[in-house]
Amino acid sequence: MRAVKRHALESGTTVTAVIAEALRERLQRYRDRTSNPPPPLSLVTTGEGGLLPGVDLDDSAALLELMEDDV
Repeated sequence: MRAVKRHALESGTTVTAVIAEALRERLQRYRDRTSNPPPPLSLVTTGEGGLLPGVDLDDSAALLELMEDDV
């Protein structure tokens, strides 16, 4: 605790901030070590004709524009 207080004083911050930062760093290292990225999502379309030509499902603004044009 003395080292934490000394570090806080030397860095011009609070003991709480030093402890919080140390905890954030430790938890991030834990997450980095244990987390596996989820597998890529495969979107399956159904219905007549499937996806229209030129439609990009990753472009939400263009999709919204296409949907508003149909109304």
